[in-house]
Amino acid sequence: MDYVVIADAYGKMEATSKRLEMIDILVDLFRNSSKDVVSIIVYLTQGKLYPDFVGVEIGIAEKLAVKALVRASGVRESEVLADLQRTGDIGQVAEICLANRKQSTFFSKALTVERVYESLDKMAKTSGVGAVDMKTAVFAGLLSDASPKEAKYLMRTVTGNLRLGVADMTVLEALAVAFGGGREARGVIERAYNICSDLGRVSTLLVLEGLDAVRLLQVGVFEPIRPMLAERLSSSEEILEKFGGKCLAEYKYDGERIQVHKQGDRVVLYSRRLENISSQYPDVAVLIRERVGAYEVIFEAECVAVDLETGDMRPFQELMHRRRKYGIEAAVEQYPISLYVFDMLFVDGRDLTCEPLTVRRAVLEGVLERNSQLQIASQKVVGCPKELEGFFEESIAGGCEGLICKSLAKESVYQAGSRGWLWIKYKRDYKSEMTDTVDLVIVGAFHGRGKRAGAYGALLLAAYNRERDVFETVTKCGTGFTDKDIGDVYAILQNHVVPRKHARVLSMMEAEVWFEPCVVLEILGAEVTLSPIHLCAIDSIRKDSGLAIRFPRFTGKYRTDKSPQDATTSKEIAEMYQNQLKQITTS
Repeated sequence: MDYVVIADAYGKMEATSKRLEMIDILVDLFRNSSKDVVSIIVYLTQGKLYPDFVGVEIGIAEKLAVKALVRASGVRESEVLADLQRTGDIGQVAEICLANRKQSTFFSKALTVERVYESLDKMAKTSGVGAVDMKTAVFAGLLSDASPKEAKYLMRTVTGNLRLGVADMTVLEALAVAFGGGREARGVIERAYNICSDLGRVSTLLVLEGLDAVRLLQVGVFEPIRPMLAERLSSSEEILEKFGGKCLAEYKYDGERIQVHKQGDRVVLYSRRLENISSQYPDVAVLIRERVGAYEVIFEAECVAVDLETGDMRPFQELMHRRRKYGIEAAVEQYPISLYVFDMLFVDGRDLTCEPLTVRRAVLEGVLERNSQLQIASQKVVGCPKELEGFFEESIAGGCEGLICKSLAKESVYQAGSRGWLWIKYKRDYKSEMTDTVDLVIVGAFHGRGKRAGAYGALLLAAYNRERDVFETVTKCGTGFTDKDIGDVYAILQNHVVPRKHARVLSMMEAEVWFEPCVVLEILGAEVTLSPIHLCAIDSIRKDSGLAIRFPRFTGKYRTDKSPQDATTSKEIAEMYQNQLKQITTS
């Protein structure tokens, strides 16, 4: 299959901001592709070569990409860099350079999807002496045979900035329409994706064996399950009302959520973003081998930094010292941890994700051999607000953030990849109006002046609307950033600049610079108010009004552990507004 077919489809998707049109374009692309390349198209459209948990990254440094472009086009490097400075889009620069290339390639041949994928795979897996030269040569070879449009998307793909505005849910829906018989098949396909986290594998199964085969897909070790998420409420009365008067309350630890996979002596740890983080926690792997009796298990736990002298829990930020390639042994000694297990998802061939919470917890109790480092999360079944409040205060005194309250009903299955009312967060911050922190996504920025000249003076932030799979602006924030933060944020965002408002961003405000929704920040505000200019939860409270956060301030916490889809939702912001009204009414 010719790669130009994909490039043409990408061009059409980039030209529209309408999600339904994007889905239609993808459906046509899938239907007009041979079955053996559909999974490759899915991965490339995700900007990947493999699912995240494999740990093979497609990206190469921009500097290397520029050198390959110079070799393929014959354009001087100074000219390429000048165009890049002017446009800010290396894909557009590649398109310009190859449209005006000074030397022609007499023996060029059309690029195929298969060749592109194999070449990118070779580049991604090459390391060691001579790796840079080899990668440059392979990529220059692709560019030499590429048309200007193909070069544009090849360049964006390898530098990790495809800029199509296509989310996983968009691809899922397109697969459902193309091969599942219609949009109603999306639920089956999404469930399969949620339990294996490999959209390429799911697409292959769907194309070759049909929807019934996708429906039968099972949980497997070393295929991380997309994590279940919680809603939030601000009072014990509301929480118990949601759960019919009784729930399981569990400490909400201030640590890093990890998913543990074990088969025999092999242990792999995944972050909440499904990245393999085993190298950061070699001590955890040893602990699991020694203390988990089952041959095969998948369970979730919170990894918490601890003070060995006092036994006290330390803040989440201390775990960030573990995020390094070198000096891990020293970091293990300097920043010891404890593991608090809170859910069992799979054990010795038995899929527990469709079992109620009570069954999962009973299995969990029988699998772990606990000690001071490996424990089950503190929990208590509560049946009245006073009891829940008491346990809440106990968790705070113990150094936790609050509680996760969980349904005990028969329907309390593990909702992989979903946020729902089976789990509810109850944090200390929610005890007063809008002193809660929220996790918001950067979608735009405004140029700075004075001391911030040459950087961004304020950021446009958005909440995530899960139902519509879009990001809705909720505030503009320029407070709380140190001089270092200002420089760091500017540098981080340069790889995510897009020429116009992203297709998944809903905003009435016109930012001076737009970004892909990628970076998540923790924000503290004064209150949630009705807004005529922000589109968060538009029309949910009052017609033609959205919601905004007043007096926002950056807390200094970059939520690198969260994907944009894990950000605070528009629905949660609306509920926070309603809770404020209740507090005013009762005060």
